[in-house]
Amino acid sequence: MDKSFSNAERAEVLTQALPYIRRYSGRTVVIKYGGNAMVNQQLKHQVMEDIVLLWLIGVKVVLVHGGGPEINDAMTKFGKKPVFVEGLRVTDRETVDIVQMVLAGKINKTLVNLLEMEGGRAMGISGIDGRLIEAKVKDKRLGYVGEITRINIKPVQDLLEKGYIPVISTLGCDREGNTYNINGDTAAGRVAGALNAERLIMLTDIAGILRDKDDLSTLIPELTVEEAKALCKKGVVSGGMVPKIQCCIDAIESGVRKVIIMDGRIPHSILMELLTDEGAGTMVRGGKSNE
Repeated sequence: MDKSFSNAERAEVLTQALPYIRRYSGRTVVIKYGGNAMVNQQLKHQVMEDIVLLWLIGVKVVLVHGGGPEINDAMTKFGKKPVFVEGLRVTDRETVDIVQMVLAGKINKTLVNLLEMEGGRAMGISGIDGRLIEAKVKDKRLGYVGEITRINIKPVQDLLEKGYIPVISTLGCDREGNTYNINGDTAAGRVAGALNAERLIMLTDIAGILRDKDDLSTLIPELTVEEAKALCKKGVVSGGMVPKIQCCIDAIESGVRKVIIMDGRIPHSILMELLTDEGAGTMVRGGKSNE
């Protein structure tokens, strides 16, 4: 136990968190998890601690995860070279089998185990289970990369009602039995929208949305959907951030109250966002501009 804080100081911290606990208890929060926060073992344990703490205070947490680096490693071991087109993985039949093995197998069950070790109750599913994520071919050049056609959210709702933390790997399927690799950000946004989530938190490898990508001091703490669209049109947001912003916009337009893009490399960034008045990263919301 950290001896640098007195019992009175700990009690004060808990008291200050009480209004935020009231706000989120009983509400649904979807967390998209990937990137460096997943690769770094210490950060991984801290993210799991944050999720279990939220669950213990009554927040309905849904964890949606990717696993790009581990998929790349597995492909290399099988003698396949990862190929990307416009940021999306080219996924032939053999590759989709590797993706399914890594996402629905190794990563999903590892995260479930970690959550259980921290005192939570977790259940791992993929987008194939209960036909949670139905999809079709997004682009023939990409092979088995899926475009989501339907979300059947009932399996997730059932797990939440039973008191579990659903842990979802981003695979999809179609009526012919094909399996698809689904973009994790897109899947998280669609799941959050179907749940009418209070928050979608996207843990990334960047501080948030920057007006100048090379200057952290230009972080934009809050944006409306209209402002986010304008930044994309002006080219302020470009490259890999464009699909993330589009995911935020789609999620809000489908029922999520607010979306936060933030740096998952910062220890306990989830708790900073939800249980303090400082927050972290960039919040995207509906409504009118503040300007």
